[in-house]
Amino acid sequence: MQPLPLVGVLLLDTRFARPPGDIGNARSFGGRVLYETVGGAGIDRVLRGDPQDPALADSFAAARDRLVARGARLVTTSCGLLVFHQERLARDCPVPFTASSLLQIRLRQRQHGKVAVMGLLDGSITAAHLRAAGAEADLPVGALPADAHLLDVLRANDPGRRIDPARAEADLIAAARTLLDRAPETRALVLECTNLPPYQQALSEALDLPVYGYYDWLVAIHQGLALPDGRLPAASSTEIPA
Repeated sequence: MQPLPLVGVLLLDTRFARPPGDIGNARSFGGRVLYETVGGAGIDRVLRGDPQDPALADSFAAARDRLVARGARLVTTSCGLLVFHQERLARDCPVPFTASSLLQIRLRQRQHGKVAVMGLLDGSITAAHLRAAGAEADLPVGALPADAHLLDVLRANDPGRRIDPARAEADLIAAARTLLDRAPETRALVLECTNLPPYQQALSEALDLPVYGYYDWLVAIHQGLALPDGRLPAASSTEIPA
């Protein structure tokens, strides 16, 4: 497989630790990544603010342009909930732009059949997010419990506080099993949150299901399996590569 082109990531304005596998850790890309932090784009503003927030969209667009000027050849964001900004930020962008891991749902449905989604916080992924990603509004969605270790660390927003990977994995696996109890026909999981992929392999092995995060989505775009906005080419070209 050819390596990804130089990726540019629009980071939320956060300070918490990001282990390898997290989109904010350069090792996740073998160092081939550029970052721009969007000032004022805190978690609360993204989770609870106006999803169409024009001032936030303008800040993201300016940071996107800085990434392109620095050499990025594929640009994405660090939060799947920014799916609402796909059209605005892809417009006039000279390189491929994808706002959210949620945009791969249609591809994974074509490949596997029934798909469910795992997010970070209960209620954060709404029917509107799913519709914006071109998916069914009633798609099964799960999230970490309110007392999950990973959530505690992210809420603290302290770069000195470390994540216990075993606890994070256990919480995620338990939450995904709860989701599968509600949706036993699920054949693949999509991770919306870019903080979850460090535990993706453990989750896939525990559930014996394919699990897809942001990096898998970027690879799929690079391979031509889907367009950055989630639209699919002819069915024959979306087969999983051997």
